[in-house]
Order: sequence, then structure tokens, then C-alpha cells
Amino acid sequence: MASKMKESIRKNLFGIITISISAVVLIAFLFFSDSIRSIQNIPHGLRWNWLLLGIGFAAMTWILEGLSLNLICKVVYPQWRFHYSFCIGMLGVLYSALTPCSTGGQPMQIYSMRRLGMDTGAAGSIIAVKTLVYQVVMVLYALVMVVLRLSFFQKNVSDFSFLTIIGLVCNSTFIALVLLFCLSEKLTDKIIAGGVRFLHRIHLCRKPEERYQKIRSQLSVFHGSTRLIGKSFRMYVTVSLMTIAQIGLGYMIPYCIYRGFGFHGTDVLTIMAAQAYVSMVSAFVPLPGASGGAEGSFMIFFQMFFTGGTVIPAMVIWRVLTYYINLPVGCICSYVANRLPVLHLPSKKGATAEEIANGYFPADEGIPSDGETT
Repeated sequence: MASKMKESIRKNLFGIITISISAVVLIAFLFFSDSIRSIQNIPHGLRWNWLLLGIGFAAMTWILEGLSLNLICKVVYPQWRFHYSFCIGMLGVLYSALTPCSTGGQPMQIYSMRRLGMDTGAAGSIIAVKTLVYQVVMVLYALVMVVLRLSFFQKNVSDFSFLTIIGLVCNSTFIALVLLFCLSEKLTDKIIAGGVRFLHRIHLCRKPEERYQKIRSQLSVFHGSTRLIGKSFRMYVTVSLMTIAQIGLGYMIPYCIYRGFGFHGTDVLTIMAAQAYVSMVSAFVPLPGASGGAEGSFMIFFQMFFTGGTVIPAMVIWRVLTYYINLPVGCICSYVANRLPVLHLPSKKGATAEEIANGYFPADEGIPSDGETT
């Protein structure tokens, strides 16, 4: 009995750790901040239909995340399935929420996709493209909002120009680095070689040449898959439109809270513009969930809309709908993802980047990818 329990814990260790971290974050939110007291200050006569609409918008962003990821996956692996993509998408949302600068989301997605049957390089390529599309759309959203509401926010927000420039520079730099990594095979190879040599010097890599060759084979898969995805213009257009809808729905959530509190003097576009600035400015705060930066940015941009001492309770509800609600949903998806059967996807290992870019698939469909065991 004890041995069976130990085996069960070992198999589900990843899920147990995930749920434990999420529980700690939620407890800290409830008991070690002013959240409960702020919730008590929520005005009476709250319009719950608007808040329910905000929850609906949050759920729709999850679905669009899964749909857009699934479209990219199917370019490389036509056998891939939507419910896999949905779970992987929510895993990314969960671990982005739990790690500084949202750095944990993409690695956990790649790890899970590998475990479910993908080559590591192909999974990395898919996540890199998905991240790139999302960041580009988010920056373009912010730029459009700057143009449409520039005079309003310059008049009402101190240091607005400085905050906008910082946000644009950080996001644009990130986009440029991801794009460079995707397109430049030589630069990527040099970075990997240098990293392996460094790990060998500090005695963290015993067989540097063997490790380098193994990573290099996956880099061919990565760059070949990236070029294969790049040929699908129709897919890029569809994913971009889905991402526009996804981000737009997320930016509508503060407006739902605004109307839920009984306010109606500010138009929806201005509220969405404020949310665009908050997302851009707080994106690279080096704390889990951009804690502190997100709340501070919300206070800066939304205090002019939520008057009469309502900005703090509005901020608490906003964080619940845009951050804390992701934790339990992400945990459920993590649990489900751990139990999904491995797909028998054709491995692209051993093929050149050129072959993969031209739609290479091995004749033997039974060849396992590096996410499977033989």
C-alpha cells in the first residue's frame, strides 16, 4: 500500500507542486494583503451581470489561446488535437503567472508538448512563433491606442510619455530577440555552443560534445519547423486575428468592472486604452504575476475612472478576473495534461532544417519522437 502511494506521488509530483504553489499564492492574496478589506469596500448595488460578462470574456481568452496554438501545431503535426492545445495553453498561462517576468510559461509548455509526443525543437518553434505573434499584436494594440487617446492620457497621467517609451522599448527588444533566435541559425548555434562550454567549465556538463550534438540536432528541427510555419500565410493571418480578439476581450474586462460598479461616463475605447498601457508597462516586472507593477499601473491609469474610493476594490476584482482565476483553471489543466495519452507523432530528428521546411515526414509513422519512450 505504501509503495503504491509513493509511486502515485512520484507520477503526480509535477501536478502536486503546481497546485501547492498556486495555493500558496492564493492564500497570500487573501490573508497577507488588504484584499479582504478592499472587497468589503465594494459599493452596494454591484451590477453582477457586468461582472459575469467579464468572467465570460476571461473564459473566451482561454479558448482563443487554445485555438490559436492548435492552428500553429497542426502546421507541423496535422495529427495534433485541440484539447491538447487547450491544456498546453492554460499551462503557459499558469506558469507565466507563477514565475518572474512570466518566464516559466513557455519552458513548461515545451516540456509538456515534448512529453506528449513532439520533438523538443518543433515544440520550441511552435511556442516561439505563438509568443512572437502575441507580443507583436500587443505592441500594435498599444501603439494604436496611443494614437487614438494620446492627448487624453498625456493630460491625465503624469510621466505618461516616459512609461509608454519604457513599455515599447522592453516589448520591442523582446520581440527582436525572439525573432533573431528564430531566423538566425548561425547565431543560435554560437549561443548554444558558448552555453555548453560555460556549463562544462563550471562542471555542470560532463560530456560537452555529446550534449552539444544532441541540442544541435533539435536546433535543426527548431529552425526547420519555424520555416515550415513561416510558409503558412493563411495560418498567420488567422492566428493574428484570433490574438487580436483574445487581447481585445482581455482589455474589455476593466470596462465590465467599471460598468459593474455603476459608472458610465467613460467610453469603452478609453478604458481599453488604459488596460493596453497597463499590460505593456507591467509586462516585464520581475515578480510572479508582475505583482506590484500590475497593481501600481492599474492605480496610475484607472484612478481617474474609479472615483469615490472605488479604485482599490476595482483593482482587487480586476486581479481576480485577470490573474487569480487563472490559477485554479491552470491547475485543473495541468492535472488533465499529465493524464493525456502520448501521441505517436513522426519524429523529425535526423532531418535537415531544409527537409523539415519542405514538409519532411519519415516514412515510418511508428518512429517515436524524443517525447516518447521506445
